[in-house]
Amino acid sequence: MTLPSNNTPLYNHSLMAIETWLQQQGCEQDEQDRNLWRVVQASWTAALELDVEKIIVSYEDKQTHGTVQRIFPYSLSRQDLENAIFAGP
Repeated sequence: MTLPSNNTPLYNHSLMAIETWLQQQGCEQDEQDRNLWRVVQASWTAALELDVEKIIVSYEDKQTHGTVQRIFPYSLSRQDLENAIFAGP
């Protein structure tokens, strides 16, 4: 699937395009809760919840086990979301 330009707000992406993008970022979809995605990095893990108007990201630091939650609106571009979400907590 060809994704829209990376400067396109996420709300202008189809669900299939969003899912493709998340897969490209190394995320795995939860089998039981289809709006929940998980990603594992070297020093942190995150759960991404696709809500109606926003993406809710819950990070866990692997060393301290501290958690941080951030909320990102779909009005941000895919590139801005990628930079913010996958930079980690």
